Order: sequence, then structure tokens, then C-alpha cells
Amino acid sequence: MNVRPCQARALPSWQLLRRVLVVDDDSHVRSMITSYLADHRYLAVGSSGSEMARHLQSNQFSLVVLDVWPAAFDGFDLLRQIRACSDVPVILITGQHEDDIDRVLGLELGADDFLCAPLDLRELLARARAILRRQQAGRQSMAEPLRGGYRFHGWELHYRARVLKDPAGAIVGLTRKEFALLVAFLEAPGRPLSRVHLLRATRTHEDIFDRSIDVQVLRLRRKIETDPSAPRLIRTERGLGYVLDADVEILF
Repeated sequence: MNVRPCQARALPSWQLLRRVLVVDDDSHVRSMITSYLADHRYLAVGSSGSEMARHLQSNQFSLVVLDVWPAAFDGFDLLRQIRACSDVPVILITGQHEDDIDRVLGLELGADDFLCAPLDLRELLARARAILRRQQAGRQSMAEPLRGGYRFHGWELHYRARVLKDPAGAIVGLTRKEFALLVAFLEAPGRPLSRVHLLRATRTHEDIFDRSIDVQVLRLRRKIETDPSAPRLIRTERGLGYVLDADVEILF
């Protein structure tokens, strides 16, 4: 199933903030989740895996809840399709005995959070609320005028254009989280930053045991390090977190 670029109609900001797409081929589970969210004043829309693309093409959503186990569809393939046309936050519902490899794969493919079966609806609501709060805060911060940027080790990061240029002047694409992560490092060069600090900077849920920030750092290293397997710019400080080892100049 292919997904064309999203061409969703515009919705009022208050309505978009509470619009959730629930993707699950089990109609009972789908109805249970959408009803619970609706009881808490969310605009919850249910969808099977085969109908997901149609919903994404015709509507705007602030969050997707995607059940990848058990399912008649390939949940990770659906996650790839979502990321092909949208950066909407995604909460994955995984099996109780899913291993770490599947979790890392989900993060690599762009998932924002995980919940394990059997599903606790109260926890789902809490995590959805946290993600939507961060999303709204991100919209407000991006509405503020941003000026300047940073120069480091020959690289340049420009705020207003949200552009990263390598030492040769070529533009290197960054995801929303990679941009936020790099800004966090550039704001505190030479200072070890904990995983909790970086989770907050990227607006990922603040779970001290969450290893998703390690995946984000790895992806950023692949873009700015000469040799990502032996990083020199973003170094690991054992027991502390990560540190940017570079002189940083502020651009005005």
C-alpha cells in the first residue's frame, strides 16, 4: 500500500490539537480506545490498517495511535508510510513480550512513544496528553521570531531557515528532533548533558530509563561526524550523558 503526499484540509488549531487517529484491525480494541478518548473530549477517529492512508490523506491529525501487535498488517510498514508523508507523533502499542530490537526499530522508523499490551487506557491518555502539550509548546516557540544560529567545527546551523550546512556549504537535512537535539548541544558546548536534559530538549517523554535519546544521538552523529563509529564532536561521557566537544560561535 503506497501513500501519496498528504493533502489534508486545514482545521482550526483547537480542533487539530485534539484529533487522534487510532489504527487497529481489531474493531473491538479500536472502538474501546476511540470511545475512551472521546469521553475525555478528544476527536478520536478509528481506522483499520488498510484504511489508514485514506484518513491521513483527507484529514489532519495531531497524534496517531498505532497497534502493531497482534495485527493483520505490518505495523512497522504502516509507520514507514506515516513518516513518508507526515511528522505527526505516533504512539505504538506493542506486544507484552516484544524485544528491545523491535523497540529500537520503532524508534529508528520515527515512533515517539511505546505502550505494551495489555493496554492501560489511563496511561495511553496520559502519554497522549504529554505529547500534545509538547506539540503545542513547539508550535508556540516556532511562532516566535528566530534569529541567527551557530557555527561549529566548520558547520553552520541557521535558526530561521532551520538549515544545517556542512563545512563545504552543502545543506544537510535534519528531522525536527535532530534539529532540537543539535540546538541543545550548541547551547551548552563542552558541558556534559544528561539523557533527561536531552529528552526534555527534544520534547520526548521524560523517562530516565528511556534509551530513545541514544538512538537520536546515533542518527545525529551519522550526519555530522566524519566517522560515526569513533565520534569526536558528540562524545559519550560515561555515567553522565553526552557532550559537544567543539568551539561554538553565535551567528547574529
